[in-house]
Amino acid sequence: MENNRSFYNEILTEHNVNPYHKTDIKDANYELHGVNPSCGDEITLKLKVDNDKIVDAGYVGDGCAISQASADMMIDLVLGKTKEEALRLADIFFRMIKDEISEDELEELEEAGALQDISHMPARVKCAVLSWHTLEEMFECK
Repeated sequence: MENNRSFYNEILTEHNVNPYHKTDIKDANYELHGVNPSCGDEITLKLKVDNDKIVDAGYVGDGCAISQASADMMIDLVLGKTKEEALRLADIFFRMIKDEISEDELEELEEAGALQDISHMPARVKCAVLSWHTLEEMFECK
């Protein structure tokens, strides 16, 4: 367990300190602001979708390390995917938080799978799922 926790901390720290996708996308054709009212975390998720494929993505916002790192990991995962594939990954992520996925599905989440243990920290679950809920809501609205 200690090894997993150190791996989790390393990934979380890397995505929080050096977020690759924390950037404004000027030509985004999808944009949605997401807020976690219980703690004040917020992100504005921006995607450029072309021929049903996510070709560029970024986010801006402020919040705790978990919310910001989760957003960065999510974008890593959905970039280059179709909307349908991105929504499927969001579903897997939500089921991971509830501890209801297979090992194969966990592998599909790549680094985002490092947030698996967040389910044991109920106060932090909303932080981890903020960007994923924003993505899901964004695609359901359009």
